[in-house]
Amino acid sequence: MKKRMRALVAARSREPIAPPSAAGPWPLAEPFRVGGVELPNRVVQAPLAGIGNRVFREQSRRHGAGLVVSEMVAAHGIRHGNRRTQSMLELGEGESPVAIQVFGGDPDVMADAARAVEASGADMVDINMGCPVPKIMKTGAGAALLDDPAKGEAVVRAMADAVRIPVTVKMRRGVRPGDIDPGEVARRFEAAGAALITIHPRAAVEEYSGTADHRISAEVVQAVDIPVVISGDIATATEARDALEMTGAAGVMIGRAGLGNPWVLGAIARGEVDPRPSRGQVIDELEGFSHGIAELIGPDRACHYLRKFHSWYLAGRGIPDEDVQALIEAPTYEEAMALLAGLRER
Repeated sequence: MKKRMRALVAARSREPIAPPSAAGPWPLAEPFRVGGVELPNRVVQAPLAGIGNRVFREQSRRHGAGLVVSEMVAAHGIRHGNRRTQSMLELGEGESPVAIQVFGGDPDVMADAARAVEASGADMVDINMGCPVPKIMKTGAGAALLDDPAKGEAVVRAMADAVRIPVTVKMRRGVRPGDIDPGEVARRFEAAGAALITIHPRAAVEEYSGTADHRISAEVVQAVDIPVVISGDIATATEARDALEMTGAAGVMIGRAGLGNPWVLGAIARGEVDPRPSRGQVIDELEGFSHGIAELIGPDRACHYLRKFHSWYLAGRGIPDEDVQALIEAPTYEEAMALLAGLRER
């Protein structure tokens, strides 16, 4: 488990702190509009590579996210009819409002991808301009588009011209700290047709190190007239409310904080204390999620896929480490589910 996930898991053992009472309605419970789409609240489930499939998205909506976003989908794979890529455009019944995120660097290819996303029934199409992974950036996609804002602008314009649904952009502050003015770049994307900007205020070379500097997020909010969602180091209702007050943003995006803890999405949306579900509730949730994944990708692939989720759900919840490890090492899906069911009696 990575360092930042370990910190989130460790917080489960501490006494939860309720957000201070606020005058008037809880700000994250308010609806807002992105183009012609109304979102029921201001909590957005982040696009998580290798994680944000439709089972994960349906779960996030059920627990209170106002908008769910897919894992990133390759625009070239869509254009060339790649079977696995095409399957990533399939939506579940309980997802909407939902955005499909696509990545690529060619405006024409990205416009084709936007049309396919619109045809899939998605409410929005999101452009990945934040991925820091070298194999993505070397193709001119992800955060690499921030090194060439004119190309990024052309991608936004081509997609906005191609579809009627809102086109949104998820970006970082730049590839390197200080190499661009993210507010100015966001203005260019707005002028090209973007209906919403999500800003993660770390640079691509920083990946997830250090602390998200939401003073940069506030600069982006001030620079544009469209809604801005902020991402980075927001894990509780108090942190979300404070970040909105500091930046003036329209909403918050929740990523790692929701892994193994989907209850936090509703807690942030409603202004509630950080949730502490019972062991039975956690096992019920993980079982239901696991069955959905097995139906989506088959039990053999699900066995491997779910291993990271076992620790995300169960660590820090009073379950012995050896029992969690046994789940992770279970050779088949059926054995893992039997072990999980057995934890109810411990």
